[in-house]
Amino acid sequence: MKMFASERRNKIIALLQEQKRITVKDISSQIGVSEATLRADLNKMENDGLLTRTHGGAIINEENETSFNARKKRNREEKVQICNKAFELIEEKQCILLDASSTALELARLLNQSSKRVTVVTSGIQTAFELKDNPDITTILIGGVVTKKSASIEGTLGIDILDNVNIDIMFTSANAFSFENGLEDFNLYEVQLKKDIVRRASKVVALIDSTKIGKSSSAVFAKFDQIDRIITDQPIDPLFNSKLESHQIETIVV
Repeated sequence: MKMFASERRNKIIALLQEQKRITVKDISSQIGVSEATLRADLNKMENDGLLTRTHGGAIINEENETSFNARKKRNREEKVQICNKAFELIEEKQCILLDASSTALELARLLNQSSKRVTVVTSGIQTAFELKDNPDITTILIGGVVTKKSASIEGTLGIDILDNVNIDIMFTSANAFSFENGLEDFNLYEVQLKKDIVRRASKVVALIDSTKIGKSSSAVFAKFDQIDRIITDQPIDPLFNSKLESHQIETIVV
């Protein structure tokens, strides 16, 4: 069976997290993909900040794009501005979903400082921990496999819990928002969960800082016709914006 690029790259990251350093020959023998294909993958992943190329292979970056701690620090000021606007969309007694992104964690912090009575469903372990002691917030953590270094839940083992709640708004971030595909992320297994949640949410609001717009990542989890609103920190390219408008996606620039 042919392996998709996103699957190959997730396997490469898993090998690097385990071994720290690996050669193209080793990767090829372990996942059964040609060395030429793997070299192209490694070059793309280096451009994305996931690893550093070496002669004949690669080493993992200590705090790469898949590290939650690294993502928490990146563009934090922009994320706070975006979340201040997102917070205004949340109404009393709503059920909202926060994904496992560092941006959603910022929104959880705002909620925790408020007196809004809401139910929060989340796949983020740190987000759930942030909200657990607030008496006005009912917090539901989706069950599944805990992801190494990202503080998120992977897979769809606990997805059935969503059969018992109605999600008014899903707030999600992404590793990229491409003109061709929509919202994309780098972790194939987390993407599977996000796809299921997108289908179940009444509204999907993307919290995307401008550095991610026009970029691409490993796998798509929300197409244009599944997104209701974008909140970002900079004006969007006119061509991209016209595509958003054609899909009736509201854009808010903070």
